[in-house]
Amino acid sequence: MPCAHCGREARGFGYCHGLRWDRHPHYRFCSMACLMAGSANAKRNHGMIDKTDMETRAIVEARRMLAEALTEMGLMEPFFDRPAADIDRVIEACVEGFQASMQRQSDNGDVPF
Repeated sequence: MPCAHCGREARGFGYCHGLRWDRHPHYRFCSMACLMAGSANAKRNHGMIDKTDMETRAIVEARRMLAEALTEMGLMEPFFDRPAADIDRVIEACVEGFQASMQRQSDNGDVPF
Protein backbone atom coordinates (compact mmCIF):
# COMPACT_ATOMS: atom_id res chain seq x y z
CA MET A 1 0.00 0.00 0.00
CA PRO A 2 1.44 3.40 -0.93
CA CYS A 3 2.04 6.24 1.50
CA ALA A 4 -0.87 8.69 1.32
CA HIS A 5 1.56 11.60 1.28
CA CYS A 6 4.54 10.70 -0.91
CA GLY A 7 3.54 7.45 -2.62
CA ARG A 8 6.36 5.29 -1.24
CA GLU A 9 5.52 2.00 0.46
CA ALA A 10 3.60 2.60 3.71
CA ARG A 11 5.30 1.21 6.80
CA GLY A 12 2.98 1.00 9.77
CA PHE A 13 2.11 4.65 10.35
CA GLY A 14 -1.58 5.47 10.08
CA TYR A 15 -4.11 8.25 10.58
CA CYS A 16 -7.90 8.42 10.83
CA HIS A 17 -9.35 11.87 11.49
CA GLY A 18 -10.61 12.05 15.07
CA LEU A 19 -10.37 8.23 15.22
CA ARG A 20 -13.83 8.25 13.62
CA TRP A 21 -13.48 5.04 11.60
CA ASP A 22 -17.17 5.19 10.68
CA ARG A 23 -16.95 8.68 9.15
CA HIS A 24 -13.43 9.13 7.79
CA PRO A 25 -11.01 7.07 5.71
CA HIS A 26 -7.85 5.59 7.22
CA TYR A 27 -4.57 6.68 5.66
CA ARG A 28 -1.23 4.87 5.82
CA PHE A 29 2.20 6.53 5.72
CA CYS A 30 5.83 5.52 5.25
CA SER A 31 7.34 7.64 8.04
CA MET A 32 6.56 9.96 10.91
CA ALA A 33 7.39 12.94 8.68
CA CYS A 34 4.76 11.89 6.12
CA LEU A 35 2.31 11.04 8.92
CA MET A 36 2.69 14.51 10.42
CA ALA A 37 2.30 16.24 7.04
CA GLY A 38 -0.64 14.06 6.01
CA SER A 39 -2.47 14.37 9.32
CA ALA A 40 -2.03 18.16 9.31
CA ASN A 41 -3.52 18.24 5.80
CA ALA A 42 -6.42 16.01 6.87
CA LYS A 43 -7.14 18.21 9.90
CA ARG A 44 -7.30 21.28 7.65
CA ASN A 45 -9.66 19.45 5.27
CA HIS A 46 -11.97 17.77 7.82
CA GLY A 47 -10.47 14.30 7.44
CA MET A 48 -9.78 14.23 3.71
CA ILE A 49 -6.42 14.07 1.95
CA ASP A 50 -6.24 15.04 -1.72
CA LYS A 51 -6.84 12.19 -4.11
CA THR A 52 -3.79 10.64 -5.72
CA ASP A 53 -3.38 10.77 -9.50
CA MET A 54 -4.31 7.08 -9.62
CA GLU A 55 -7.51 7.66 -7.64
CA THR A 56 -8.49 10.59 -9.86
CA ARG A 57 -7.92 8.51 -12.99
CA ALA A 58 -9.87 5.56 -11.56
CA ILE A 59 -12.87 7.81 -10.86
CA VAL A 60 -12.78 9.19 -14.41
CA GLU A 61 -12.53 5.68 -15.85
CA ALA A 62 -15.42 4.47 -13.65
CA ARG A 63 -17.78 7.00 -15.28
CA ARG A 64 -18.30 4.71 -18.30
CA MET A 65 -19.22 1.71 -16.14
CA LEU A 66 -21.61 3.82 -14.10
CA ALA A 67 -23.22 5.14 -17.30
CA GLU A 68 -23.59 1.59 -18.63
CA ALA A 69 -25.23 0.40 -15.41
CA LEU A 70 -27.58 3.40 -15.28
CA THR A 71 -28.53 2.86 -18.92
CA GLU A 72 -29.24 -0.85 -18.37
CA MET A 73 -31.53 0.03 -15.44
CA GLY A 74 -33.26 2.84 -17.33
CA LEU A 75 -31.92 5.47 -14.93
CA MET A 76 -29.57 7.41 -17.21
CA GLU A 77 -31.91 10.31 -18.07
CA PRO A 78 -31.55 12.25 -14.75
CA PHE A 79 -27.76 11.94 -14.98
CA PHE A 80 -27.34 12.68 -18.68
CA ASP A 81 -26.73 16.46 -18.46
CA ARG A 82 -25.05 16.50 -15.07
CA PRO A 83 -21.52 17.92 -14.90
CA ALA A 84 -18.62 15.47 -14.52
CA ALA A 85 -18.00 16.72 -10.97
CA ASP A 86 -21.49 15.56 -9.93
CA ILE A 87 -20.95 12.12 -11.46
CA ASP A 88 -17.56 11.88 -9.75
CA ARG A 89 -19.23 12.76 -6.44
CA VAL A 90 -21.66 9.84 -6.87
CA ILE A 91 -18.79 7.47 -7.67
CA GLU A 92 -16.74 8.67 -4.69
CA ALA A 93 -19.71 8.30 -2.33
CA CYS A 94 -20.24 4.71 -3.50
CA VAL A 95 -16.56 3.82 -3.15
CA GLU A 96 -16.25 5.47 0.28
CA GLY A 97 -19.41 3.78 1.52
CA PHE A 98 -18.18 0.41 0.27
CA GLN A 99 -14.76 0.86 1.90
CA ALA A 100 -16.25 2.07 5.19
CA SER A 101 -18.55 -0.94 5.34
CA MET A 102 -15.67 -3.33 4.63
CA GLN A 103 -13.59 -1.69 7.38
CA ARG A 104 -16.46 -1.89 9.89
CA GLN A 105 -17.13 -5.52 9.04
CA SER A 106 -13.49 -6.51 9.44
CA ASP A 107 -12.95 -4.60 12.67
CA ASN A 108 -13.55 -6.93 15.58
CA GLY A 109 -12.50 -4.37 18.16
CA ASP A 110 -9.00 -5.79 18.85
CA VAL A 111 -6.05 -3.45 18.69
CA PRO A 112 -3.54 -5.08 16.28
CA PHE A 113 -0.43 -3.95 18.21
